[in-house]
Amino acid sequence: MSLLPSVLDPHNSELKNITDVTMFTLLGFTDDFEMQVYLFILFLAIYVFTLVANLGLVLLVVIDSRLHNPMYYFLSVLSFLDACYSSVVTPEMLVNFLAENKDISFYGCAAQMLLFVTLGTTECFLLAAMAYDRYVAIYNPLTYSVNMSFRVYVSLIAVSYIGGLLHGTMHTVATFSLSFCASTEIKHVFCDIPPLLALACSDTHINYLLLFYVVGFIEVFTILIVLISYGFIFLAILKIRSAEGRQKVFSTCGSHLTAVSIYHGTILFTYMRPSSSYALDRDMIVSVFYTIVIPMLNPIIYSLRNKDVKEAMKKLFERKSFIN
Repeated sequence: MSLLPSVLDPHNSELKNITDVTMFTLLGFTDDFEMQVYLFILFLAIYVFTLVANLGLVLLVVIDSRLHNPMYYFLSVLSFLDACYSSVVTPEMLVNFLAENKDISFYGCAAQMLLFVTLGTTECFLLAAMAYDRYVAIYNPLTYSVNMSFRVYVSLIAVSYIGGLLHGTMHTVATFSLSFCASTEIKHVFCDIPPLLALACSDTHINYLLLFYVVGFIEVFTILIVLISYGFIFLAILKIRSAEGRQKVFSTCGSHLTAVSIYHGTILFTYMRPSSSYALDRDMIVSVFYTIVIPMLNPIIYSLRNKDVKEAMKKLFERKSFIN
């Protein structure tokens, strides 16, 4: 591990052997090699499925003309986002399961944090935009093509990414401006914010305030958009007299509500707590769930409960069978 000498501890008046860190070590789940092999196989299978399912869903939206509308454009962006989100964390984790050297460079760790916070926040905003899209489509379907025009949905997607990038940049700069003078061993499988703050020897009060209040604001803002949108959708459902029409609305919105509930639930559990209640072992498992498992679940949730997606998949498989 490469270290360079530095100055003094801001918490104490006495000099200490403080160092500027150039490398971190990701300790991961366990030191048991046999267990690491099993975990490698498990997460490799999850990662391969995540890439195939999400990128397959993107391809499906591109090639099937019946899916050429804003709802499925949002879904394809979400699928691409999930494939990238998982790729930020999983490959490094898979290598570390089998490698003796589990080091990650200071800048590599910063880049990983920037990307996963950016993509995670973008997903929050994107899920809110998808809820608004469903409200526009169901509450007033006659003006849907006007209210959700190309310009509108591209703007919503762009704002989601910009908001994610700003949030990711803020936390990355705030975290890596700290002094790390104790252990450089991160009790995690990737460079998440709480385990890095636990290693810092400078004052982390501002960092925890940012983590609690900024993440809290984003969560409250995006969840409110979802709740308000689905409140209007519920009112629209009450006006639908046919059982078939209601069933179609429920199948369309049910998958999105499931994805929103799972994703926001894990984010709230991980970050919206006092710093004294952080338990790194437990939080590591929850972090793995929302960065690796949820990107695998999203294409399943959206495809199994969506008639149009299932029909497009059936048509694609029939076309392949005919060609063969």
